[in-house]
Amino acid sequence: MLQPIQETAAWIKQHTNVHPTTAIVLGTGLGRLAAEIEVIDSFPYADIPHFPVSTVEGHSGRLIFGRLGGKEVMALEGRFHFYEGYNMKEVTFPVRVMHELGIQTLFVSNAAGGMNPDFEIGDLMLITDHINFMPEHPLHGPNFPTGPRFPDMSEAYDRKLLAQAREIAKEKGIKVVEGVYVGTQGPTYETPAEYKMYRILGGDAVGMSTVPEVIVARHCGMRVFGVSIITDLGVEGKIVEVSHEEVQRAANAVQPLMAEIFREMIRRG
Repeated sequence: MLQPIQETAAWIKQHTNVHPTTAIVLGTGLGRLAAEIEVIDSFPYADIPHFPVSTVEGHSGRLIFGRLGGKEVMALEGRFHFYEGYNMKEVTFPVRVMHELGIQTLFVSNAAGGMNPDFEIGDLMLITDHINFMPEHPLHGPNFPTGPRFPDMSEAYDRKLLAQAREIAKEKGIKVVEGVYVGTQGPTYETPAEYKMYRILGGDAVGMSTVPEVIVARHCGMRVFGVSIITDLGVEGKIVEVSHEEVQRAANAVQPLMAEIFREMIRRG
């Protein structure tokens, strides 16, 4: 697996002169943040050697290099999911490539169902921790040389970055909530009983991504900051039928607020 990662990183280095230390993963319906980036180079995933291709609506499938908040950044406009048929090595392949390119800080975003009764649709949830319900672990198999066999996950989401996000949100009058993200396989949305179970177990929001990327990023020694946009509610008495299109619309509505926080955090470095 090391050879394809190195070949992909070498191809990227040959095609851009941008050398960021920060990367962003944009989830479902969150591709508009890419419009905030001053794009210098962009590559469709299909053009990049060994790269998976995003198959989900709302994921454009483009690797971007440019500037945000005055700093050089790399952005994945669309991610890869286990439910698409990829294995976890393929899902997290871009994160391995990021490490090879010198990325030190990873920003992740997703659309999620809120289970905390205090949450509302459109809330921005700063991810403080996660619970992994994925059926395959991204570090399964021989240990990759970027980290230890048994990596510590006591601080999966960087405390200093969380503190900075709280400060920025307060300064700019942006409402944020905080909570634990539950990562599941998908692609079905949760049943009322599943929402209830995840809540009992300590979850505040649930989605079908992010956790594998964060695990691999931490294994590579990256700092991680994550945001979930609450696009539907899995709270007893508030559960309604939900569609992918509705999730995209809800995410789209609050993208500018998330973009404001990301941009300012990157600017302050």
